Amino acid sequence: MTITSVELLAYAGALLILFLTPGPVWVALLARALAGGFRGAWPLAVGVSLGDILWPLLAILGVTWIASIFDDFLFYTKALACITFVVMGVLIWRSAGKPIRTDGRLTRPGLWPGFLAGVTVIIANPKAVLFYMGILPEFFDVTSVTTLDIAVICGMSAAVPMAGNLILAGFVGRLRGFLTSPEAMGRANRVAGVLLIAVGLVIPFT
Repeated sequence: MTITSVELLAYAGALLILFLTPGPVWVALLARALAGGFRGAWPLAVGVSLGDILWPLLAILGVTWIASIFDDFLFYTKALACITFVVMGVLIWRSAGKPIRTDGRLTRPGLWPGFLAGVTVIIANPKAVLFYMGILPEFFDVTSVTTLDIAVICGMSAAVPMAGNLILAGFVGRLRGFLTSPEAMGRANRVAGVLLIAVGLVIPFT
């Protein structure tokens, strides 16, 4: 293995910061946890972990090269991410106080629907695209990594966010009764909306 423990530790710290930054995965996870408790949310966390393996694999195997050839690639990705987060924030703010729908695409009960929702939300997550395509190569020399290096990087990319998602799902599941009251939902949606808009406005400067 060519990557060092220091590089892995620094990368794990970056993954933790990525998890703590609000985004589409947070919205989907909170929706399922509020609708069905921890049992409804953990399949989504597993589905998200699949995307967290796919994105770094793509970054290592060639998308980083594409980004280096096309200078505008990351610029347009950032623009898309900015618009996505701002629009999501505005929509969530406008839905303050509305109950979680149990028949929605993200909240449909069952293991398979939850897993598919997780895969979908991480594959389409512009925050994940920006991180793995633009930041991962800053931690590792992707031109010289071995098969074992790739396996370790992908494993950590999935493990850190998944641990955070499961902890968050468990916490929200325990507080489900309190958080689903109209007043609490209103406050939660307004806070989530502001955070998503803030992330969207900060992305162009990162």
